[in-house]
Amino acid sequence: MDETQVLAIAKALADGKRFEMLRRIAKSAEAPTCSCVKEWTGLSPATVTHHLQELENAGLIATERTGKYVHISLRRDVWDAYVKKLSEI
Repeated sequence: MDETQVLAIAKALADGKRFEMLRRIAKSAEAPTCSCVKEWTGLSPATVTHHLQELENAGLIATERTGKYVHISLRRDVWDAYVKKLSEI
């Protein structure tokens, strides 16, 4: 993981709402949908989409469309690499 991605992840996680979204996604037994995230946060669909896009752009989540639903999952490999990078500080 290069420094650019480390900084992108740090920036994405600096927002409390995004951090909470990622925490809930990581703890979910099954990949939640965008609707689930909207229910958790009480945010508008546009705001949820924005936050999820920031997490995806940072490489922290993956999305998979199934019919009309978009399922979201934590990219554990990226998360583990980020935590490893932080532990080197």
